[in-house]
Amino acid sequence: MKILVLYDYPPSPGGLATQGDLLFRGLKEIGIDAHAVHFESAQEKEWYYRWFEPDVVVGVGYWGHTPHLILHPQRYGVLPVPWMVADGYIANYIEVLNNLPLILVTSNWVKDTYIRDGVKQDIIEVLPVGCDTDAFNPPDMNDKKIVTVREALGVSQDQIMILTVGGDAASKGSQEVMQALALIDTKIPDWKYVCKVWPQPRTVAQNLADMKLATDLGIEKNVVYTTNVISRNFMPYLIGACDIYAAPSRLEGFGMPQVEAGACGKPVIGIKAMAMLDTLVHKETAFLARVAQEVRLREAILGEESGFENGHRIVFPRPHTADYRASIYDIADYLFKLMTDSDLRKTMGMAGRKRVVELFDYRRVARKFIEIMSRRLSIS
Repeated sequence: MKILVLYDYPPSPGGLATQGDLLFRGLKEIGIDAHAVHFESAQEKEWYYRWFEPDVVVGVGYWGHTPHLILHPQRYGVLPVPWMVADGYIANYIEVLNNLPLILVTSNWVKDTYIRDGVKQDIIEVLPVGCDTDAFNPPDMNDKKIVTVREALGVSQDQIMILTVGGDAASKGSQEVMQALALIDTKIPDWKYVCKVWPQPRTVAQNLADMKLATDLGIEKNVVYTTNVISRNFMPYLIGACDIYAAPSRLEGFGMPQVEAGACGKPVIGIKAMAMLDTLVHKETAFLARVAQEVRLREAILGEESGFENGHRIVFPRPHTADYRASIYDIADYLFKLMTDSDLRKTMGMAGRKRVVELFDYRRVARKFIEIMSRRLSIS
């Protein structure tokens, strides 16, 4: 079997690039003849189509990437199998998607979203995102690499470090976490809440709003926002340095950092919705807060990034859930339990590690991909 993998290659630190790169690595390690190319590189993709003659071109992205992941390979008579996430709804390319023999998605929630918006159920298969369980593993908290991460963030060894990682923190539920921490601040051991966000124009205003909330709550001295550019090499040590990973995300198609935290033996606080119902087990590997609010939209304005003209207005037949808000009271309760019980943190972390190794190791994901190709497309 010959596979061409389309993603942000060479990989940047982002989630989609990591998703594609781990599949590519997994395929190579299990003996599959595979090559990788940037999903937007039309000339290089054509070069591979012509000499490599892949059986399948698997492209990582979301439905808005359809021209790069699906239409381009089809133009050259090559079979595309997109591996897609969702941003809450599928607004375009439904006819193109429905003409495919197979679409891979990252979770059952993403699958439900595609079906709700008109994609045929029988062509969709769930393939979870892989995790490098060799790099992400339970650390020695006295390791100098871990100690210096905490020192650089201003977290002392006797403080409990809570961590959230994302392009921005608010979309990962940081505002709900801060409100929960303010509720229990006088009842819990000394703590620091670290939010690692990606430096980009859209996060500047969001970071200011988040820190204003921390100030209004009176916990600003315990909240650390860090916006440095970092590589994937640093991520295992950043996650390894925390005691609790908290990300009750507002919108989540898989939740790679939550899975990586589990691989590092860290207890996770999430939300009882979306992909976290696939990746986390409530009260076993994580605590999942109930949904307190669903933010629904009746219409949206889209543009060229989604295959429309700029300013294109879409009115939904029924209101669409744009994102969720987790219960701050549930988060507070779960934080209190974890912060006051080190044995619980350890037990939950060990269960998380076991689950990630068994289900999400990138080599297992690569084998599952090959099994799906063989079963659904009769490609050997």
